[in-house]
Amino acid sequence: MSGGKIRVDRGGDDDLISSLPDEVIGKILSNLPTHVAASTSVLSKRWRNLLPLVDKIELSDVSVSSGGCPLGFPEFVEKKLSSLLSNNSMIKSFHLNCEHKHEESRVNGWIRTVLERGCLLKIHLETVGMYRIDTEFFTSNTLVELTICDGFYPAGRRLPREGVFFPALKKLSLVSVAFSDYPSYEDLVFGCPVLEELFLHYPDDYNPPAWDGYVLSPSIKRLTIFHDYPDYRQLHDLVYFQTPSLVYLDYSGHVSRQYDVDFLGSLVEARLNLRPWDPLIDDDSDSTSGSDSDSEDDYDYPSSSDSEDDAFRRGVTALVSRITNVKTLHLSSDSLEVFHFLCESMPVFHNLLELSFESDKDKGWQVVPLLLNSSPNLVTLSIKGLVHKVTNRCGDACICIIPKMKMKMKKKQEEEGVCCLSTCQLKVLNISGYRGTCRELKQMSHFLANFKCLETVKVGVEVDHREDNDPNKTYLRITNALMKLPRVSSNCRIHFL
Repeated sequence: MSGGKIRVDRGGDDDLISSLPDEVIGKILSNLPTHVAASTSVLSKRWRNLLPLVDKIELSDVSVSSGGCPLGFPEFVEKKLSSLLSNNSMIKSFHLNCEHKHEESRVNGWIRTVLERGCLLKIHLETVGMYRIDTEFFTSNTLVELTICDGFYPAGRRLPREGVFFPALKKLSLVSVAFSDYPSYEDLVFGCPVLEELFLHYPDDYNPPAWDGYVLSPSIKRLTIFHDYPDYRQLHDLVYFQTPSLVYLDYSGHVSRQYDVDFLGSLVEARLNLRPWDPLIDDDSDSTSGSDSDSEDDYDYPSSSDSEDDAFRRGVTALVSRITNVKTLHLSSDSLEVFHFLCESMPVFHNLLELSFESDKDKGWQVVPLLLNSSPNLVTLSIKGLVHKVTNRCGDACICIIPKMKMKMKKKQEEEGVCCLSTCQLKVLNISGYRGTCRELKQMSHFLANFKCLETVKVGVEVDHREDNDPNKTYLRITNALMKLPRVSSNCRIHFL
């Protein structure tokens, strides 16, 4: 088998593939493009009888399956579906990709045909054009995983007579699906009573209406949402989650004025990428750019109205207060600033064992000391990149204090007698994207000199092989410099990834 083709020696003794058990040949055929698997039926009578063992159908009108001609695609699909979906077929997975416009009734017919198969487990529907899926037949008692992308959208009667679309569905992914109205989306989720995983992806290049900010499901355990409509602020006014079984949340979007979320303490892991509508600034603090030198240039942002800020503060504060039970928390560089500027009070994360965040040269670490002090049982800290905007609000969590503030901070530390890093029980420090600059080396020196319980440091070193004439030498220079740094913890070991 090579190049998407399967070769069979009809001479007999050397036909090794035909001598394999039927179940094995069925798996081989299932991993071939559908048009290739179907073509094997002409090899012999035995191969024709093996087609019912194919358990996966993948159809695309831009593949060689239609001979490069989308006009002949409908006839190809109907012919192959007829041959593959015999009475004793075992089709478990169906993938349909239409990048050209076809007659809607025929496309609906293909979907309906596969849904009526009793053993179907997975469906993936993807299109560039718009296709209305009639909810009259959009149901299956066996379907476990459903993905709908772009132009496909369920419409018609809201819920089937039984009140359930997919009684066995565990995973639902909706990517830029434009429902006819918000209740249609809510009914689809409600019509999946044992749904455990919901994936919603709505980027800003898609016209609303789409997702209305609501997720109501007593069964969902994993929720991933990418929601970004910067030109439609009203679509971000309210985020409402009633998901009492949720254990994993990955949420990315602009900050909302109101977060009404009910996790009932079940949430274990949260990944947040909260983006502000306008650049944020401390009115009473000096800040500088995050270059590798200690610059004192002013860094000025326009500020939003006080009334808007108050609404966002209430919203972000409410959201943060509902995630205090998490054991793992991941924050984007934007989220760090949103937490600092818009969270009115930082709760204590008693259960937090792992904290990770991303750095950006234009975003500050102002909230990092507060996060560390609010996480008394933190074990693992992971940081993607160490370069960030220099401010006078990072406290003693880093070394980026501008020169005119150093004496003031030193005096404050002497009065308090402790560094926020020194009180951490941190045992594992993971650093990725480390390039070995002077500022990064100083930051690592600061970490190693203050994390008293540190046992393991893992550093992912980045060397640009395209620009570096001797990347191996550069790598050794970076790693050797790190290994020479003094460590307050005698148990600390450094590993390079």
